[in-house]
Amino acid sequence: MPEGERLQKVLARAGFGSRRTCEELIAEGRVRVNGEVADLGRRVDAERDRVEVDGAAVGVRPGQVYYLLNKPRGVVTTAADTHGRPTVVDLVPGEPRVFPVGRLDADTEGLLLLTNDGELTHRLTHPSFGVEKEYLAEVVGTPSPAAVRRLREGVDLEDGRTAPARVAVVPPRGPLADRDLAPGEWRELSIAEVRGLDAAARRIPNL
Repeated sequence: MPEGERLQKVLARAGFGSRRTCEELIAEGRVRVNGEVADLGRRVDAERDRVEVDGAAVGVRPGQVYYLLNKPRGVVTTAADTHGRPTVVDLVPGEPRVFPVGRLDADTEGLLLLTNDGELTHRLTHPSFGVEKEYLAEVVGTPSPAAVRRLREGVDLEDGRTAPARVAVVPPRGPLADRDLAPGEWRELSIAEVRGLDAAARRIPNL
């Protein structure tokens, strides 16, 4: 008996439509398995094979989860805290074990991604992939041009100076947003959101 599942079945389970629709995606050459254009009848192992549609990875591995958490103030962004403070991991399901992608300060409130997808985490956080992080900070008053300039040049912190940043007083336009998520609440990412993150993590950075 052939090993693995039929590719169209895997794609349908991942939310790309009916099996017939997924067969059409394969026939159009829009699906790759381990970098090669797939053909109808291809079987895949969801644990080992990398499946992509239009260049974006498909989250087909069983057990992978992606949580969007609105981190409340006073909660630290770490998997464990030696001082006994509440952590972001305490606010989401305990199994499977997940880790935060990036960091928000303890006194900061905002959206944070947690996942057990190590590959995606690496691509989103490692500087070599050039994935930009965009933050919206609500402050009292309007920042002066001098304050904005200091942020652009880098700010001195206890552990050194921050890297230069692009700063502007503009409305938010991040790829992950949810105004209905109250502080301390979380939800699972949609398949479209996961694909969007993966696509962003695979863009070639400007050299």
